[in-house]
Amino acid sequence: MKNSTRNIFFLFGLVAVVVMLFTFKVSFVQLWHDVCKAGYWLIAILGLWIVLYLMNAQTWRIIIKGSGECPVSFLRILKLTITGFALNYATPAGLMGGEPYKIMELTPSIGTHRATSSVLLFAMMHIFAHFWFWFTSIILYLLFMPIDTAMGVILALMTLFCLGGIYLFVKGYKNGMVVKLVNFVGHIPGCKKWAHRFAENHAEDLKNIDCQIAELQGQNKRSFYGSFFLEYIGRILQSLEIYFMLQLFEVGGGSWMMFIHSILILAFTSLFANLLFFMPLQLGGREGGFAISTARMGMTNDIGMFISIICRVRELFWTAIGLFLMKVGNKPSNNSDRKTVSGNISENK
Repeated sequence: MKNSTRNIFFLFGLVAVVVMLFTFKVSFVQLWHDVCKAGYWLIAILGLWIVLYLMNAQTWRIIIKGSGECPVSFLRILKLTITGFALNYATPAGLMGGEPYKIMELTPSIGTHRATSSVLLFAMMHIFAHFWFWFTSIILYLLFMPIDTAMGVILALMTLFCLGGIYLFVKGYKNGMVVKLVNFVGHIPGCKKWAHRFAENHAEDLKNIDCQIAELQGQNKRSFYGSFFLEYIGRILQSLEIYFMLQLFEVGGGSWMMFIHSILILAFTSLFANLLFFMPLQLGGREGGFAISTARMGMTNDIGMFISIICRVRELFWTAIGLFLMKVGNKPSNNSDRKTVSGNISENK
């Protein structure tokens, strides 16, 4: 990728973070108080995300290897993973930032088709694991939490949403979904001409990418289930972030029940926040999700506010790390890179 293009992504992410900081409605006194209260647990939370990013990077590496050799080092994949998530955190509509960046960075090494399909497959697997995580949380809620009429209706709607999402992704993995996605965009007002022109100009490329998506589930089941396992377990482990914070409060039920609460809080909050995907850093959605979910667990508003603030601090920390990594360890674009791209594209054809 050219440095000029990389700088555009960097500035876009930086501006989004600055905007978020100025619209973060928490006083510095409150922020500093909560950071001090978190103490060494904040170090554990930041360290936990090293493990989660390592798992994400390994998931992506498995997907890349599912379609052939992987000439990209694991450390570079890890770097692009952290930077990609940083851009997704900071930009509206999430995938509008990190995924195009990763595709352009990976293209010189494995070609446009493989880079695009591997990034799309990773994004699909990440979301697919979320649907299963949300579905798991529904079962846990039914087993361990009291249910009234209102909550019963909410759980029923969540179940339909999760099963519908899982069904769509299973169909997408079997048949590919890029062509259908472009056709769907063509039905959005104002996008019809662009989608039609894009589909005509890139018809063969889109079909090749769909074939590579279908191959992961159909021919490389070991890669498919291996990547799914890592992503799903990663969502469970992410609950430890909330579990660490609950250790600072006198929450009854013992360690096991506290971990169940952590899973339920994360599941409800992530679902609520993802429904507001168009907000930079899911601003407002995350805080509202924590407030509602902790209240359902019988916890005070102070606990929900504390969790949301510490999670925001963690997001800012890793977003800053991701933007920093975007500027280091980059190879200059040259003719050999362009030849590599051409060669890889020819092979994919």
